[in-house]
Amino acid sequence: MTGIRAVDALAGLLLLGTALLLPAEALAHAKGLYKTQAEAEARARQLGCKGTHVNNGLWMPCGHEALLHKELREE
Repeated sequence: MTGIRAVDALAGLLLLGTALLLPAEALAHAKGLYKTQAEAEARARQLGCKGTHVNNGLWMPCGHEALLHKELREE
């Protein structure tokens, strides 16, 4: 393995390891952020919750964040 390939492989492993250590709430955000309210509303229907809310300028399904996290854990 060349030096560049080894560095790329190591970087990939570090990213994977970091993702596995993230708390469920952080992963929920990755799954629940949408650019439009319509996308968030569609996801809310899939999850079985109602409404949407805004977080840092992006739309999230469900009327509030705690409900979104609950629904994502049950999915």
